[in-house]
Amino acid sequence: MPLPDDLRSHLTLPAFAAPMFLVSGPELAIACCKAGVIGSLTRNHCRDLEDLEEQLRTVRYALDRFGAAHPDRKVGPLSVNISPTFGRDEFRQHLDLCRRYGVRIIVTSVGNPTENAPLVQEYGLLHFHDATSVRFAEKAAAAGVDGIVCIGAGGGGHAGTISHLAFVPLVRRMFGGIVVMAGAISTGAAIRAAEVLGADLAYVGTRMIATRESAAPDAYKAMLVAGSTTDVIYTRGVNGLPASWLKASLTEIGLDPDNLFIPEGRSTEHLPAGKTPWRDIWSGGQGIALIDDVPTVAELVERLQHEYVAACGVPDMADAARAALSRGVPA
Repeated sequence: MPLPDDLRSHLTLPAFAAPMFLVSGPELAIACCKAGVIGSLTRNHCRDLEDLEEQLRTVRYALDRFGAAHPDRKVGPLSVNISPTFGRDEFRQHLDLCRRYGVRIIVTSVGNPTENAPLVQEYGLLHFHDATSVRFAEKAAAAGVDGIVCIGAGGGGHAGTISHLAFVPLVRRMFGGIVVMAGAISTGAAIRAAEVLGADLAYVGTRMIATRESAAPDAYKAMLVAGSTTDVIYTRGVNGLPASWLKASLTEIGLDPDNLFIPEGRSTEHLPAGKTPWRDIWSGGQGIALIDDVPTVAELVERLQHEYVAACGVPDMADAARAALSRGVPA
């Protein structure tokens, strides 16, 4: 299906701020939605359902006030990442809460989306699922999800190893829903490239960590600004799952990035006592090589818009893209 009008008409750029553990708090979600891109919260770092509700209430209140004060501005939709491992009844409780606070998209990641896809659609919400391989994308499509997030090589977190040049067209060929390109997207040109390859939206993850509104520690943001592609390692040696990590954060807790112990399965028992992934060991994709500052989200999105328009390549296409952005509709 094409990008629904209730998403497209609220976007100033075809971009989706990726939900990130310990990073995607209310302040970042609010700033992204105000800038006209899809904002995100994640259930995974909430203590309980009540904590999630407090975050949703905070975001909803801020966006409703902003919309009332600026009726001419595009306000991006809100998404929430929920683990598909919750039981059916508990998952329903999460969906009920999300619908009550105007969430439009539910994102699931590691896990099988088959059981939860019908539930999400029953609640009238869109269901996007992360995929790091063609096989996982095929499973998501068979489950009936509305969108597949293709996390290709060079992405942060639990990324895949397939080049976007192959991954996105392959998924587009076999899937009629919404396709999102994810991994190493730090510029407006990369967002435009996602569309050229056949995606409807681009996931912006690592670049959003290095913004003033993200909940990441300042040292984490500084590490992203200072880093390059060679400062990212893709390994199972942190939590047993293939993922991209910042070498400097491994070094800081006493680990040698070039000589990591690789556990048999999913495990963190080999890490130094008291150290945990995401909180003490930080993730980032290869897009850090293009991160030179820590702007506000509004400043970043404006920059991405200019780069996106320029990436259209020829004057008439650039004019069309510029006109589309002024209407809040991606070209």
